[in-house]
Amino acid sequence: MKFISKIWSKKNVDHLLFLKLKNLLGYNPKNKHLYRAAFTHRSMNIKNDNGMPLNYERLEYLGDSVLSTIVSRYLFEKLPKANEGKLTRMKSKIVSREKLNFIGKEMQLLDLLTCSGKKESFGDDIHGNILEALIGAIFIDKGYESCKKILIGVFFEPYIDLKSIANTVVSYKGLLIEWSQKNKKNLIFETDIDNGKDPNINFYCKILLDNKVKAKSRDVSKKKAEEKAAKRAVHLLKE
Repeated sequence: MKFISKIWSKKNVDHLLFLKLKNLLGYNPKNKHLYRAAFTHRSMNIKNDNGMPLNYERLEYLGDSVLSTIVSRYLFEKLPKANEGKLTRMKSKIVSREKLNFIGKEMQLLDLLTCSGKKESFGDDIHGNILEALIGAIFIDKGYESCKKILIGVFFEPYIDLKSIANTVVSYKGLLIEWSQKNKKNLIFETDIDNGKDPNINFYCKILLDNKVKAKSRDVSKKKAEEKAAKRAVHLLKE
């Protein structure tokens, strides 16, 4: 399709993308259309000759699975004395959405994204989504073992500190529920739709501990509102 080649054959865009990828990954990508797709947002509405969308979403799905497998093996080798429970908790912290978003942002992957509209309008998850899509492209282009080596160099060594991650809290809500059960406290999450003036704030959460309000929060989703309120409650309990 001429429309596809017209968009994806812009030499300046390709030059910038593959120059930065070489600096980031340490090699020149062979299967270049994969990496173009990994940095193409669905808003571009590009399709192949069969009418299938060409964007990062399928690669993101693949990258998520590949990353989970590589992290599992990495932890298995690095922590020979850790039991199954600890390995599972460590993996969930490393592949958490918050961690992947942080790494994707630090790697400045959003700068390479081709999209329609302003990049500032995307939420934080876009950083982790692109990272997973890139991992999917690396896996197809280089194979499992090479993908593992590349990730150790650009993902694990710069951003993963196993000692600090062991002390990282993945879910403050889960931590608060566990604490309340252990200490026989009556914990209630009162979450409802927020009808305030801010259109970006959709939910309101109030946490009651033994029938007393402990923390409040507002956010774009029910999950985020509860997690933010739980985090505030945990910090207050520590004090």
